[in-house]
Amino acid sequence: MVVVVAGVGGSGGPVVVDGDREDCGWHRWGGFTWFFFSNFLTASLKFLFYSATEQLEFIVLSQRTGDPKYQQKMDELACFAPGMIALGASGYGPDDSQKFLSLAEELAWTCYNFYQSTPTKLAGENYFFHSGQDMSVGTSWNILRPETVESLFYLWRLTGNKTYQEWGWNIFEAFEKNSHVESGYVGLKDVHTGVKDNMMQSFFLAETLKYFYLLYSPSSVIPLNEWVFNTEAHPLKIVTRNSEGESFRLSDKRNKPIVKSRGRKEGRFVDD
Repeated sequence: MVVVVAGVGGSGGPVVVDGDREDCGWHRWGGFTWFFFSNFLTASLKFLFYSATEQLEFIVLSQRTGDPKYQQKMDELACFAPGMIALGASGYGPDDSQKFLSLAEELAWTCYNFYQSTPTKLAGENYFFHSGQDMSVGTSWNILRPETVESLFYLWRLTGNKTYQEWGWNIFEAFEKNSHVESGYVGLKDVHTGVKDNMMQSFFLAETLKYFYLLYSPSSVIPLNEWVFNTEAHPLKIVTRNSEGESFRLSDKRNKPIVKSRGRKEGRFVDD
């Protein structure tokens, strides 16, 4: 599997990053995330933003499958990336942080339009992009995936921009209208017709609805400077090691671990 971040129709050609994939969780593991930021984003930033601002409507995180002819195809599964990039951006200086955050927001706009481009306002599984044309649905089912809502949650927490709450509410209302049944929620066989399947994926409760809840919760609910979410949206407490290698130190007054912030701010990008 080859991962490509490129602007549709850009004259510079695609920028390619190789990544191993054993399952759909490949893209969120720490090693790839570190490589993504350290070796790729900085080098490709000039190309990406030239394409976005001067030629293109969408920034696309797309893929190749070995076909001789390059095709711009992006999965909804890749819509975790705006949140990942926004979260990582807070570890840079002000100028670089803003560049990475802008890239995250551009990708989030693409993901939101996956939903807005269909009659049901629910996203298909993947989309194709062709220069000078609208995006088109590839695989047309919707199985209640969380990735776009996940990124909207991170962008809301990190910027305070209520636009991301509005986008999330539009997606939630589309789920309510098209997927809500008496016993729960089901996916769609086709996002064009709205024909339902008969299955509620477990991740809809564990991830999708959790991120919806957090999108409208105060920043003090699972603050991002104290907790990190793993690939399945389980919050894990951030505990730093002291100079002697212990996992945490205990306070004098209470038998509780003292947790240090690692530079990710609770609700906004702010200077240290």
